[in-house]
Amino acid sequence: MTRSELITKLAARFPQLTLADAETSVLSILNRITDQLALGGRVEIRGFGSFKVNVRPARRGRNPRTGERVEVPAKPAPVFKPGVEMRERVIQD
Repeated sequence: MTRSELITKLAARFPQLTLADAETSVLSILNRITDQLALGGRVEIRGFGSFKVNVRPARRGRNPRTGERVEVPAKPAPVFKPGVEMRERVIQD
């Protein structure tokens, strides 16, 4: 599901929300999650899962074009861990 599909479904499920209101809501939530992760924090949504930032260690890689070895520096990467309810629901369906 894309962000625009989520906005459309949210507006359809709650007729009191206009499409613009649904878009504002979805974007606000996603922006707050992004802001918190950018600060190095963790976001937990009960029944859904949690988001956090892990640091990938530095490693040796290869340039795919030349085959030359290159050093890839350590870098942060967002990680999502599904909650128990989500895992159970996905496994059942």
